[in-house]
Amino acid sequence: MLTYAVRPGDTYLRIARKFGVNPYALYAANPAIAPGEYAQPGDLLRIPARPARLRVLQPGDTPDSLSGRYGIPADAWIGCNPALAAGGWHPGTVAVVPPAGTPGIVDATAEYGYRDMMADCAALKKRYPSWLELTVIGTSVLGKPLPAMRIGGGPRRLHVNASFHANEWITSALLMRFAERLAAACASGGEIAGEPARELCGRTTLWLVPMVNPDGVELVQEGVRPDHPFYRELLRWNRGSRRFDRWKANVRGVDLNDQFPAHWEAECERRDTAGPGPRDYPGPSPLSEPEAAAMAAFAEAHRFDAVVALHTQGQEIYWNYRDYEPPESERLAQRLGRACGYRPVKLSGSDAGFKDWFIQRFRRPGFTVEVGLGVNPLPLERFPEYYEEVERLLAEAMKP
Repeated sequence: MLTYAVRPGDTYLRIARKFGVNPYALYAANPAIAPGEYAQPGDLLRIPARPARLRVLQPGDTPDSLSGRYGIPADAWIGCNPALAAGGWHPGTVAVVPPAGTPGIVDATAEYGYRDMMADCAALKKRYPSWLELTVIGTSVLGKPLPAMRIGGGPRRLHVNASFHANEWITSALLMRFAERLAAACASGGEIAGEPARELCGRTTLWLVPMVNPDGVELVQEGVRPDHPFYRELLRWNRGSRRFDRWKANVRGVDLNDQFPAHWEAECERRDTAGPGPRDYPGPSPLSEPEAAAMAAFAEAHRFDAVVALHTQGQEIYWNYRDYEPPESERLAQRLGRACGYRPVKLSGSDAGFKDWFIQRFRRPGFTVEVGLGVNPLPLERFPEYYEEVERLLAEAMKP
């Protein structure tokens, strides 16, 4: 049985994935921990017997060289070792040998965080260079670059985003899985959700922002330590609790989906939230937060024909905003609902969201999609079910 020292950024699910063990076997081997707790850097964990093979990296080992040695794609090595993605392939480091035949890049068997997303963006670009383009649209409060991904080159421009709200981070994994499946289907000439992928991408240019709120996602998944630049403020805004699983806001306690100049003052009055906190504080002014400002500038630059914002939960599709929406919005919402089984809802009493602002600003269709049912964060065990719904919805959204 191995002993492992917890590192910054680790969670118990990520550690279990790294060593290829069942999370409950990890908990059983370490009775002092419990599911739902944050892993503390420096703690020593016992790693039980595991089916996964490990390799102590040797000089010259890289994902490409190991791909040739083991006959397993380089991207599978990266996907199974996300902590090593950013230049961590050093001699003496322990890497997990991916199972033979592992084809995928996006791995949703543990919390899907910013490092995973950035590593997967790079891996997807490397595997599908002819079908996928990456750019950066801005930075978060803590300086994390916000990537955007383009797939396809059709005249119709569709934008989809995820993780406006921190504890809805499963939407990032869902959107990244869709990007991988779509790019793979384009490369192979195959289908996605029963639709010819190349035809979809010939008609529609798809622009994705897979994680709008990376600082908040990190806070929800990893908690806060004394070296965090907002340590004291975050504890105060969270009423002294060190649990951040209900946190929706960015790292300054601002709800990014209440930040847009679409009757923002009315939303402030409705929320009646005095200051920063886990949710519902619209901020000191519209677009005060760099993440929201980046999203608005991105939409202004590309003038999308339609937008979809992935949230959780409720299995509903919100399609209207104060009668600013065009006539086709309701028809498209009905199509999306039939494709995935969600209920289109004409919503009232909500302002200042991204889709609200987009509809008011451009008079074009905008949709907020509430994925799944349950309590946020939604359980990863149901990821395959959620993904099937999202794949059908997004493939339908790409059709004219």
